[in-house]
Amino acid sequence: MERKLSNGGRALMGLQHLFAMFGATILVPLLTGLSVQVTLLAVGLGTIIFHVIAGPKKAPPVFLGSSFAFMVGIRLITDPVAGPFAGTEMYQSEKLAYATGGIMVAGFLYLLLALLIKLVGVKAFMKYLPTVVTAPTVILIGVMLAPFAINQSAGNLLLALATIVIIVAFSVWGKGMSKIIPILLGIVGAYLIALLMHFVFGMTNPDGTEILSFGRAGTDIVGLPPFMAPRFNLLSILIMLPFALATIAEHMADMVILSRISGRDYINDPGLVRTLCGDGIATIVGGGIGGPATTTYSENVGVVTITRVFDPRVLQLAGIYAILLGFSPLFASLIYSIPDAIIGGASFILYGMIAAVGIRNLVDEKVNLADMKNCIIISLMLVIGLGLRFGNPITIAIGETNLPLDRLGVVIAVIVGIILNIILPADKSLGKSEK
Repeated sequence: MERKLSNGGRALMGLQHLFAMFGATILVPLLTGLSVQVTLLAVGLGTIIFHVIAGPKKAPPVFLGSSFAFMVGIRLITDPVAGPFAGTEMYQSEKLAYATGGIMVAGFLYLLLALLIKLVGVKAFMKYLPTVVTAPTVILIGVMLAPFAINQSAGNLLLALATIVIIVAFSVWGKGMSKIIPILLGIVGAYLIALLMHFVFGMTNPDGTEILSFGRAGTDIVGLPPFMAPRFNLLSILIMLPFALATIAEHMADMVILSRISGRDYINDPGLVRTLCGDGIATIVGGGIGGPATTTYSENVGVVTITRVFDPRVLQLAGIYAILLGFSPLFASLIYSIPDAIIGGASFILYGMIAAVGIRNLVDEKVNLADMKNCIIISLMLVIGLGLRFGNPITIAIGETNLPLDRLGVVIAVIVGIILNIILPADKSLGKSEK
């Protein structure tokens, strides 16, 4: 049964949703180099945009946080060793501008798919983008991020381990809200340990550097975020596009879950066309101001499931809170002071969870792995995606252009998966192979 709230209750629930999304959302800028202020502004604006397009009174109760799926693309584009701009004198900020340009273009893919759904219907559309294709894409994203968690934790393994232990403890034994926000609690708990190490015991990192440093973003309580204009490059766009498929699949799954627990049919009212358009335009706006792609946050869906509060105004308030925090350089400086090892420790859990979500999708949707068609699709997608990313670099010449296939592993894997799903016959003796 749905719970009704007063205005004060909505304000408090909005804060709870802010905390629920916060731990994961701030990790994206900390892991990629994007601005914390711009990220908070982007997710806040994105959430408001989504609710306006879906309909402020009947929108699904979702918050659009920063997408981890697109983080792989950002990492690939800005990689100083294997990225498309490796060996150039380009600044990191310039590489990030190309990444956000790719995010903007990927946002238009949402609008294209929304148009296709409008023309052919949801069921017909899903035949070309089934779980057997989207789930391996999600698994690839999680596995490809794993080396970054190791590298970021290496600076202080003690802090990384403390973060992991706290997150696991709250995830397994936590009660109520603590079970919903274990990532945030893990970061806060490990940060308290870092404060003791730094100020009380005078400890340093193993390499002699200080555990904590402050003032990166500034000390002003209020100030404009450091906006960044996007840049566009064909290779950067190609690297980014397939990650939209993962977030689109996540979007659809969240709409189904919210429809089940609320008793409302969000798939048809306001409808996937409007919700996908809202998510896509939010991603376009995020990339346009130098922020991340956005996606519906399962953390906030979890809060809705527990609280039974489906009022979209609660999530709209959370979006407003995020926008206000985006205009505080002092708050951003506090976030930037979090040691890399703590972020790395949290990433151990988050990146593994991304891969686990892909595996769970295969199980939940009852993908028949006894069907050789499904086995071939999944096997080839995983080997192509991981093999091209971590194997020896492969480049093919197209006219005067050299195309580095090792940087397009996910793109090629998704294309291969879609084509194989269309042309390969299912084993009829096993029954229906894919829902």
